[in-house]
Amino acid sequence: MAVEPSIAAVLDQVNAHPAPRVIDTDPEVPRAMSRERGAGLAPPEPIRVGSVRDTTVPGPAGRIPVRVYRPDRDGPVPTVVFFHGGGRLTGDLDPHDDVTRRMCRDVHAVVVAVDLRLATDHPFPAAHDDCLASARHVAGHIDDYGGRRDRLAVAGDSAGGNLAAAVALAFRDEGRPLAAQLLVYPATDFVGDHPSRTENATGYVLGTQDVLDFQHLYAGDDPAVLGSFRVSPLRAERFTGLAPAVIGTARCDPLRDEGDAYAEALTDAGVDVFARTYDGLIHTFLNLFPVSPAADAAVTEPYARLGERLG
Repeated sequence: MAVEPSIAAVLDQVNAHPAPRVIDTDPEVPRAMSRERGAGLAPPEPIRVGSVRDTTVPGPAGRIPVRVYRPDRDGPVPTVVFFHGGGRLTGDLDPHDDVTRRMCRDVHAVVVAVDLRLATDHPFPAAHDDCLASARHVAGHIDDYGGRRDRLAVAGDSAGGNLAAAVALAFRDEGRPLAAQLLVYPATDFVGDHPSRTENATGYVLGTQDVLDFQHLYAGDDPAVLGSFRVSPLRAERFTGLAPAVIGTARCDPLRDEGDAYAEALTDAGVDVFARTYDGLIHTFLNLFPVSPAADAAVTEPYARLGERLG
């Protein structure tokens, strides 16, 4: 399927300068590229919110940096704990700053963005454990964040969507109710064979070989690890009792089918699910709203559906 014209322009720029395989280069190279690309996509002025503050929360290996965005309104509001994408190898708080600012503004929620540990220095379960610890801390200190005890959500894109899904599963098992989960083009299955990985293998920013390299650098090759719900949420034993879910995927994305399969698995288990596959869009569309009207619309809808579930 053809991509939306403004997305095609982005792809032309990216494909004109192919990146080296992440598995063959110093991790700082793709991390620098991620930061540079994020800066190039940023709107002229940051999206205005009530306040932004960098702080830390306790984690399994020391303090975890987080960035707390507060909406411009008084009184208790929902809270969203957000985990950024980047394959658990790249990404930090800055390339997703406009994504989380917009989430704060549109959802009218406090957003706590987590600067999780990255492979290769910190392979599985480091990122998962950081995300779970951060969400537990926010849940236990909700008065310091949004203040609404019954309105806590997790959210993430790509690898962050994978982590958000795993945290939602863990919260369910711990008897900690979440109000919602937002998963945008999530990686949900490290062991499955999905047609979109062949259909969209190259040319769309994230390639299938990239996916495999990210998976290897994060979780290795042990089938028991790769098939666990903490790595492959689609392989969880059950999905009943999970938080209402908003799941958005992109038509031209190797991860499309596993995200769609996760939405179907939750729906079959009786979970409240809003799911949409956005035609003409690619992986990373959450970051592309400043340059693409189609991506802008595809960000607006999931944020609105998340806002509905958070009241």
